[in-house]
Amino acid sequence: MDLRPIGVFDSGLGGLTVVRQIKKLLPKENIIYLGDTARVPYGTRSKKIVTKFALEDSGFLEKKNVKCIVIACNTASSLAFKKVKKVSRIPVFDIVSSGSDLSNFSKKIKSIGVIGTLGTINSHAYKKNLGLNRNIKVYEIACPLFVPFIEENEVKGNLINLLVEKYLKNLKEKNLDLIILGCTHYPLIKNSINKFMGKNIALVDPGVSVAKTLSLYLKNNKMLNNKGNGKINYYLTDLNDRFVKVAEKFLGEKIKSIGVVDL
Repeated sequence: MDLRPIGVFDSGLGGLTVVRQIKKLLPKENIIYLGDTARVPYGTRSKKIVTKFALEDSGFLEKKNVKCIVIACNTASSLAFKKVKKVSRIPVFDIVSSGSDLSNFSKKIKSIGVIGTLGTINSHAYKKNLGLNRNIKVYEIACPLFVPFIEENEVKGNLINLLVEKYLKNLKEKNLDLIILGCTHYPLIKNSINKFMGKNIALVDPGVSVAKTLSLYLKNNKMLNNKGNGKINYYLTDLNDRFVKVAEKFLGEKIKSIGVVDL
């Protein structure tokens, strides 16, 4: 048994949707969450800068004596995972590898859509992973305005529906089997996406996939915490009242306290 907490970081607050999935599978595990809200978004940054930020994020978590690190940011996973994994002294899990694991999909899958930030889509990380199976067609679409809309709580109604139509109308013509939600914000607008694309197209939340990967690893390596109380410590690099409200929506529960840190 390993009593140390799980470390999770994201460029902002979207990674709390991943924390939510981890809590469902591993309710006794303690978690330390770092949201780099002072430097959000990562999705428009260069690979060099994203890698620098990701190394600082993971370094902070290692100093907190976590037993493993989950990169809950799709952009950081796409651009910096290999570097973070190389320098880290503990296991590192990234959301892209888990989210594009073909073993989680039906063998009948022939056509996949991937939506995400500019950084994630331009890296082609999901397409490269999925491209290992040449029988699968992958269509990528960047949806840069989804994040600011979601953080302004525009998660249902005419505005987000119009934006969904704007970005996904070309995907609707591709006869897709599923769409990968390549940004941790996007699960909050699943209903709008389902409404436009149709319920026959499955929506894959990589946060669910990485939580399953993490759970299996901890069980197989006897690293589960069976005595924990499921406590979460939150750290942000910048804090204001709006962030707290948004964070509680992502997590699905109230947050009692948040620490502010300087990386």
